[in-house]
Amino acid sequence: MILVNTDYITGKNLEMLGLVKGSTIQSKNIGRDITQSFKTLVGGELKAYNEMMNEARALATKRMAEEAEQMGADAVVNIRYASSAIMQGAAEVIAYGTAVKFI
Repeated sequence: MILVNTDYITGKNLEMLGLVKGSTIQSKNIGRDITQSFKTLVGGELKAYNEMMNEARALATKRMAEEAEQMGADAVVNIRYASSAIMQGAAEVIAYGTAVKFI
């Protein structure tokens, strides 16, 4: 499965199959949440939240690719990501794009 953020793949003719998406909502445990809140007092990178968002993006991308495979796609083009805070310490990440087949 080829995943790109462009609307084309060089050298390939594409047939659009439709929109595909994957999403997840993730949070960190309360212990990590407390330690990260202390980190905001002194500044710096919030590594636990960075890890959480990386895991969420990877899972959302995997789910999007699985949906594309179920449609018989060879690739997903024009991939985009969006995120939003759901509650304190929890975020939703969605990955979406256009499933395509090579012709």
